[in-house]
Amino acid sequence: MYKVNDRIVIHSYKHDEHLHRIWTKARVIAHDDKKIIVANKRTRVIESNGRFWHTREPSVTWFFKDHWFNVIGILRQHGVYYYCNIASPYVLDDEALKYIDYDLDIKVFPDYTYRVLDRGEYNTHKEKMRYPKKLQDILEAELSKLKRMIENKQGPFAPDAVRDYYQTFKRLKK
Repeated sequence: MYKVNDRIVIHSYKHDEHLHRIWTKARVIAHDDKKIIVANKRTRVIESNGRFWHTREPSVTWFFKDHWFNVIGILRQHGVYYYCNIASPYVLDDEALKYIDYDLDIKVFPDYTYRVLDRGEYNTHKEKMRYPKKLQDILEAELSKLKRMIENKQGPFAPDAVRDYYQTFKRLKK
């Protein structure tokens, strides 16, 4: 459906199926049967309440078919930062790449130290939206898997992965 160099829209939902956030454009820079990697720069992001903002730094994002998380590598002046969302595997349709955001996040710094964020929001939503126990177990296991990938500098966390894919993005944009 989508191929390298295609533009794509990204929709994030919450477990109760309400739309959470829309990224109005990204460019597909790699795609296979297990993942899709997109990049963007100064992309408009629309919140569920209609307010919008633009991303400030260029980024490269990994979405996975078989992992319950996605990883955003953000290129900043002082190095690559990562923002990781615990989220459902993505689905694609003619409208957008779509996933469910499950609140838990990890912020990773250029030295690979990291912090788990939004545990309180996760706990509130798992009660309010009645996350099944099986889903909670999956999300906690995927959080642990994500931490191991960070610690081992694997996949998106490989030292030059974000910069290399961003160079691909710049070549494709020309």
